[in-house]
Amino acid sequence: MVDLDALDSKVTAAFEGYVVRKDLAQKFRGGYPVPTYVAEFLIGKYCATTDEAEIREGLAIVQRQLTERIVRAGENELFKARAREQGSVKVIDLITARLDTRSDTFMATIPTLLLNDVYIPAEMVYENERMLTGGFYGEVELEYGAGPGEGKSGRPFSITNLRPIQLSKRNVISDLARGREGMTTREWKDFLIRSIGLEPSSFDERAQNVLFLRMVPFVEKNYNCIELGPRGTGKSYLYQQISPYSHLVSGGKATVAKMFVNNASGQRGLVCQYDVVCFDEVSGIRFDQKDGVNIMKGYMESGEFSRGRESIRAEGGIIMLGNFDVDVEHQQRIGHLFGPMPPEMRDDTAFMDRIHSYIPGWDYPKIHPSMMTEHYGLVSDFLSESWRQLRNGSRLHLITDRLLLGDALSGRDRRAVMKTIDGLLKLLYPSPDCEISDEDLEWAARIALESRRRVKEQQKRIGSAEFRNTMFSYRLGPDGIEQYVTTPELHRENTISPEPLPPGQCWAVGPDEEGGGSGLYKIEVTVTPGSSIRLINVKAPAGLRESLRAAEQVLYTQARRLVGDHDPADAEYSVQVRSMTPVGAGASLSVSILMALASATLNRSLKGGMAIAGGMSVGGTIEPVYHALDMAELVVEKGATMLLLPVASRRQMNEMSDELAARLTVIYYTDPRDAFLKAIGE
Repeated sequence: MVDLDALDSKVTAAFEGYVVRKDLAQKFRGGYPVPTYVAEFLIGKYCATTDEAEIREGLAIVQRQLTERIVRAGENELFKARAREQGSVKVIDLITARLDTRSDTFMATIPTLLLNDVYIPAEMVYENERMLTGGFYGEVELEYGAGPGEGKSGRPFSITNLRPIQLSKRNVISDLARGREGMTTREWKDFLIRSIGLEPSSFDERAQNVLFLRMVPFVEKNYNCIELGPRGTGKSYLYQQISPYSHLVSGGKATVAKMFVNNASGQRGLVCQYDVVCFDEVSGIRFDQKDGVNIMKGYMESGEFSRGRESIRAEGGIIMLGNFDVDVEHQQRIGHLFGPMPPEMRDDTAFMDRIHSYIPGWDYPKIHPSMMTEHYGLVSDFLSESWRQLRNGSRLHLITDRLLLGDALSGRDRRAVMKTIDGLLKLLYPSPDCEISDEDLEWAARIALESRRRVKEQQKRIGSAEFRNTMFSYRLGPDGIEQYVTTPELHRENTISPEPLPPGQCWAVGPDEEGGGSGLYKIEVTVTPGSSIRLINVKAPAGLRESLRAAEQVLYTQARRLVGDHDPADAEYSVQVRSMTPVGAGASLSVSILMALASATLNRSLKGGMAIAGGMSVGGTIEPVYHALDMAELVVEKGATMLLLPVASRRQMNEMSDELAARLTVIYYTDPRDAFLKAIGE
């Protein structure tokens, strides 16, 4: 028996009749050739309870129905014989249909019985048009003998009853929103992850964010995304196992008629019939027509495609999944992150621009059985129906004046980011009238900006000048601090990024006390109520303590010139200096520490891509730097584009090589105030 935790108790009370123990469906996974949501549909009917006795009885019923109605390999003739003997038989299978023009009747295909000429009434087809495209799973009553099928087409089998495997209740959003009201955001996130069969404690924050990005296409219309990464990370699991409104297209030839519209018959394609159309193993996808990719690009941009003079609108999102043959760092060294795409898409920046988010599949671990949850989650048909209805609403009107995007985002960037934010917020807040917290809004904004910037970085790498500005940023409210969002795979922790660091942080370069070269440091300052400056490094070297003492004295004595009306004596500063290279004595860093202290006081970021060098006395006199050229070579190696140096070092820099001079801008300062004004860009 599974031990229920506090979240289980809360959700079973809030969603009575709509939750099941997710490990129950796993008992049938692999035993029957059907997706997980088919078993969960039956489990939801008979096992939606916490009573162990009722669960056992329900499981026995589910087991019996699956055994009796799912055709295993080699049993097709047995089921047909039973239909002949008993007059009819019930099966659960993937149902598709086509129009037989010779007899002017519809014929259904039941794959496990190897039947492709089963008569099905026209009204049943028109009520369930998805069987004309990719089909859907349903419970079918198959009749044998004298009936409409034999009379109209001369074929003995006919379908007399069909029940799709999906929730019949349509107004589920109110139930979902009502249950959400009593839960915190953390509890709700965990509950959503459990509802897709996974245990949230098995994943770190970035892996959980990957899961939420995978959910967005289910709640946002016309959402296009790509996920590439290592094999075995379950990229297609959500699109194949959870929802009947998703269709998986495996690698191979894709036809324009099947995807969009059959010009001969007018039959609508997959993007019209499904909420999500997912291309698995995308590197092997090929269209049957040369203009197939162009048609798809047009659809991804506008949600429309043409059939002659007629313009057809659809709402299905395009999802592309694929694998790296190497790790992400090596992939970036040998090309770009769209490398595994088909040749006609791989270097097409216009195609990339239609992608709303690039999901970092490398942040997600390889699937292991221990990651599957044994706790309660929403039954899949309720979850998928809820997601489908969430597509009709928006949460953007609740955040219009609260989130301001930076100037680096183009029109397409903004649309992509806002669609991702809208999807993430709909997942967190099912009710359209809820109040969205700043914390949740910032969570959604950072994920959306990072996943879109990842697309832009690949466009930039291909060489298009129009995509060169990738410094994505945002502000919460008109008076908020501008925050920059990076893509972690581009920058290691000890690499200087072109994006500005948060206020109170800077990169510093200083000499070894024993003359053993230069070292790179990251200085981080936090401000809290109080009245002192303290170094939180344990067993700090003498040179570092001396640098802090000089910076502290200059901050207090020159406060008016540095930070204006702000009084440093009214704040508690915690300073941490981290060495990012083997040289870590921390000597001659007083100017850098002062810059971080002043930045924290004003809550204002210094320039991005910049390293700061130089020491000073307690009176503010700038000390000479003796190994400026060595420092310049180190910071360029670590990714810096600017170096802030005392003006006395100018002669040393005349010896810079042409290559170094082309990669590094050297900015000189004369005193602490001049250094700070140049560090913040004034």
